[in-house]
Amino acid sequence: MRVAVVGAGGREHALAWKCAQEVGPDNVYVVPGNAGTESVGRNVSIAPSDSDSLVQFADQQAIDLLIVGPEGPLAAGLADRFPGKRTKVFGPGAAAARLESSKAWAKSFMHRHGVATGRSSVIEAGTDVPVCLREYPDGVVIKYDGLAAGKGVIVCDSAEAGLAAVARARAAWGAAAHLVAEERLFGDEVSLIGVTDGRSIRLLHPAQDHKQLHDGDQGPNTGGMGAYCPVPRLTAAALSSIERTIVAPTMDGLQRDGLAYCGALYFGLMITDDGPRLLEYNVRFGDPETQVLVPALADSLSDLLWSCCCHTAHEQVVSMRPGFFVDVVLASAGYPDAPVTGVPVIDAGPDQPDALVFHAGVVRSGGHLMTAGGRVLNVVGHGVTLDAAIARAYARCSHICFEGMQFRRDIGRRAWVTA
Repeated sequence: MRVAVVGAGGREHALAWKCAQEVGPDNVYVVPGNAGTESVGRNVSIAPSDSDSLVQFADQQAIDLLIVGPEGPLAAGLADRFPGKRTKVFGPGAAAARLESSKAWAKSFMHRHGVATGRSSVIEAGTDVPVCLREYPDGVVIKYDGLAAGKGVIVCDSAEAGLAAVARARAAWGAAAHLVAEERLFGDEVSLIGVTDGRSIRLLHPAQDHKQLHDGDQGPNTGGMGAYCPVPRLTAAALSSIERTIVAPTMDGLQRDGLAYCGALYFGLMITDDGPRLLEYNVRFGDPETQVLVPALADSLSDLLWSCCCHTAHEQVVSMRPGFFVDVVLASAGYPDAPVTGVPVIDAGPDQPDALVFHAGVVRSGGHLMTAGGRVLNVVGHGVTLDAAIARAYARCSHICFEGMQFRRDIGRRAWVTA
């Protein structure tokens, strides 16, 4: 099998790393890739947004499986360019990708199909915003309707704070931008990702992301400062409830709406006192959750994704490796607002099977590894216990340095109980 992974971050490095073990690095391409993916496949200098060149490349290289990492190409309809071609695309077409590309459409889908979620309203140009926000006296979340690279969500403690958030969102996205107001839910956030052929879904471990920049969930939101899996105190009863009230009606809704779906489906969940609630969908593998879920997968990733493309996901049984996996993100100075790039990265640590390093925002210049983005490296530790995995990840971090390096020191330290 010849595999191509579209994207340039740590998520794509993890996906390519796993596929290279299964089909060999000579059969793995990363488009465009980064300095780390060079070690597990062949980088190809095509922008993920250049669908014409991607189609041509896949034809010329006889690619069997194209795995799309970022959401932008999916929302733009990359998968829709391949019907009848040799290449099978793991990633939904533009119609189904609206589950992520339009927050308003996604909430409508949830409500229409009985998915457990919070109340919401759409804020348009003519909406009386103060009246709308009075419906959320206990707090409101303002979201930009479109893709915002993780920066389109503002959590507010009150309707009054919501007014200011709407003004901020309109300043950022335009006065006519569609926004979504949602009731603020309280509890613990969990990510659950499955792979699906549109009828059957195979779920991976639940994982927990750490969005805020600083320890203790303080500071600005980021794309994610780390993750771990599985979530040790998420009970079997809670997982069963998630599958019954959120996953099953979602899959039923896809079929009722006639939406063809082959790809990863990400459920962003809040575990509340009243049960699980769906906050959002993503139509691709999460980042940084993928960096712990892929090493945790005991089975062949390429075979699993291929089965989704061939509509045989129902025949697959997903096995996960024992133990825990913890990802610590090492970020540039100035991240998330204005990351400093072009800084040399020194990694004096040995390669270890239980302490992996996935490259994200890096380039190689003059033989040296240099920062090239906000999130620079993902350091993933594996251990029999969660404490052991945490210790292994941070021990590996101690061998890496670059000027202004930022990272959280409490990844995996959340402790909570689900009823």
